[in-house]
Amino acid sequence: MNIETDKIAYTYNINSLKKFTPSPDESPGTVRQFPFKRVLSLSSLITFWNRGVSGDSGVMAALAQKVQDELRKAPELSGPIEDPSILEKHRELVDLLMAVVFPPAFWNRDFSAAFIPFDFQSFYATPSFKRFFMSEDGTFGGQVNLDEQNFFYGRLLKAYLYIARRFYGIDLEFDYPLIFTARDPETGLDRYFKINFNPQFLEVKPVGSPKPLTDEAKKRLLANPIDLNVWMELLPPEDFEFHGFTAGHATDVTDQEVLSSLKRDLIEKESILSNARFHSLQEKLRTLFRRPDLLLGLAAIQGTQVFLLNYGCKIERSCIFSDSRHYNVSDFAGSIYERAVREESLLIIEDLATYPGRSCLEEEIIQSGVRNMVVAPLYYQDQLIGTLELGSPNPGDLDAISCMKLREVLPLFSVAINRSMEELNDRVQAIIKEKYTTIHPSVEWRFQKAVLNFIEKRNQGIPVSEMEPIVFNDVYPLYGSSDIRGSSTQRNTAIQADLIEHLSLAREVILLARDYKPLPFLDELAYRVSKNIVKIETGLGSGDEVLILDFLRREVESLFDHMQEFGPDVRDKIRAYRAALDPQLGVLYRRRKDFEESVTQINETISAYLDEEEKKAQAMFPHYFEKHKTDGVDYGIYIGASLVEDGKFDLLYLKNLRLWQLLVMCGVARQTHELKRSLKVPLDTTHLILVQNTPLSIRFRLDEKQFDVDGAYNIRYEIIKKRIDKATLKGNNERLTQPGKIAIVYSQPREASEYRQYIDYLQASGYLVPGVEELELEELQGIQGLRALRVAVNLQTSDLEQTIELEDMEEVVQGMARVSVSG
Repeated sequence: MNIETDKIAYTYNINSLKKFTPSPDESPGTVRQFPFKRVLSLSSLITFWNRGVSGDSGVMAALAQKVQDELRKAPELSGPIEDPSILEKHRELVDLLMAVVFPPAFWNRDFSAAFIPFDFQSFYATPSFKRFFMSEDGTFGGQVNLDEQNFFYGRLLKAYLYIARRFYGIDLEFDYPLIFTARDPETGLDRYFKINFNPQFLEVKPVGSPKPLTDEAKKRLLANPIDLNVWMELLPPEDFEFHGFTAGHATDVTDQEVLSSLKRDLIEKESILSNARFHSLQEKLRTLFRRPDLLLGLAAIQGTQVFLLNYGCKIERSCIFSDSRHYNVSDFAGSIYERAVREESLLIIEDLATYPGRSCLEEEIIQSGVRNMVVAPLYYQDQLIGTLELGSPNPGDLDAISCMKLREVLPLFSVAINRSMEELNDRVQAIIKEKYTTIHPSVEWRFQKAVLNFIEKRNQGIPVSEMEPIVFNDVYPLYGSSDIRGSSTQRNTAIQADLIEHLSLAREVILLARDYKPLPFLDELAYRVSKNIVKIETGLGSGDEVLILDFLRREVESLFDHMQEFGPDVRDKIRAYRAALDPQLGVLYRRRKDFEESVTQINETISAYLDEEEKKAQAMFPHYFEKHKTDGVDYGIYIGASLVEDGKFDLLYLKNLRLWQLLVMCGVARQTHELKRSLKVPLDTTHLILVQNTPLSIRFRLDEKQFDVDGAYNIRYEIIKKRIDKATLKGNNERLTQPGKIAIVYSQPREASEYRQYIDYLQASGYLVPGVEELELEELQGIQGLRALRVAVNLQTSDLEQTIELEDMEEVVQGMARVSVSG
């Protein structure tokens, strides 16, 4: 390859440029003076007129002749121009010369200027360029997209590339894009321009003869094309001068730059989480639409909640969510926002004042000074995530054409809102987990609201250490339990049997060992074991189990390692003893294990059935539900207006839930009856419902992490719940709850009247057998006046559906609507 003649093309970016090595007296950030001598000259332009235009015919030839005639009268324009007043002196001739550089037809439209070589001092410019970029002293007033140091290095490398191309046949391309920001004098908004420089009238001249470069020097330059130290070493700046001028033409790239900047901003994690960044987004949208009064509004939609985020950046706090206002989706019914979401398209309102059928919301917007509106629904993964709105005080400011720019960034606004809501939800859930543990989904909205208020107060600098109280007033309670009949007695019986067998196995080992070695101590030990067996057979007292197991471990089993040396039969007996014990517990665990497994099967069957049916009940109307498993399953339900976010509730849903509960109890009774035959220990279950028409209040107890009734008057309900399973009939000792039956406990006659209708319906449907027992209950430790209805569940009809037909049930409840729950 002949390096002297072949042209090599490389492209480099300004950011990869290797800077100077500073001299000892310079700091690393020093910006040097441009090292090349630069001379303003029109000689190349004049040559163009003499050679290029004079050869034309007609008008241009005549014009060229006039230029030549005028130049003879102004010889100072043909040489170096050091005094700018020369240009002013011959302004008309300079205008004529520059006509081939800046066409007169575009003089008032274009952003163009002529510059001293490698300097941003303009000596000739169009009116638009002057208005946007020129300071009063003629210096450049715009802001460049590079820092001062990179700007200097870029110009210097560009100068060296001219020299390399002109004198040494080395053609290197250097990416040196210049984007200038200027303030629009009419709107006060930023405009962005890309400036391209035309070097047609720029000459590089050697001082003396051009310094030759050896092949080694050229190879070194090509190996280090962006190392300015190498360039300055091989081609000292004092060996070259630049004469002439460069023509700069600025192209408006505001739309591209703003859209790119918006995309970068919205990708960032903190894009809409602070007022400063939100304000920046609004300013960029104002620049994009050339509307200095434009207001940006963002709304995040989550379930039934709407968060209005920093509309117009009027609030000056630090966190966008502390500045947001919370609304319900229903608050926007009939508004332009609902219309945009319903139509799933961008909605443009030219003038709100003439918009037909305005809602109260639109009237408020007009009162705030906004007339022109754009509302766009935002979607994330095909799910509505929020809305974007743009507002202007000037009707018609935003139209379909201008809004085409918006469509590019709408998906990024969607991503930003989704990410911000996820961050907020993570924060809310972390606080909920810390303060409340697990929360039922039906009331999660209330806890989220409390956490948001907690976060807002902290962000506002209000000292707060505890969450606000979570209280639901005027809710109707429902309670049900399915208990295992005699579970305590059966558990004790199982423990008793296991202990007797355990002691008997131990006695067999001791007696066999005594046969091999008739030690009196073994006789005494066998006696104590037998004595414990007799004691357990007569009844199991409190603490007996612990004492006996401790006796076996310390005084019996501790001898086994030695006793097994008495003989092979003793060793085998000890091995059989140990094999009979549970490997984890170290005790005999047979009958109790059978009992506990049976209890677990019953609990899991009831719990799974309740969970499945509860999902259906939640679909009918949201309510709070909690259940507990012990020897059986009990559950509490609360329903009412304060438990739902929109506050809408009707007593129809209470009646519906009560009928649902009775139907579910029938299902539980049938399932446990069917399960009994497969249990290792056949256990019976009893079923009870507690009715209360009077609403009460419940409060979340932070210390106990659960809801409890609030207020002294409401405590009565909790006391009844805890004692009702032991209730007996007045006048005899019969337990209220009986296997295969459902007991419905009530206090007021109207409660019984309502439930008789449900019973009648379920008997007609085959869920319950005919007949209703009307019962009065004995006093329960200060609780008087309780009565009960007791009905038998149809356990024999196998073809009854185990699931609930919700449509039929709702129809029945509506038919019973004449019965007033409240009296």
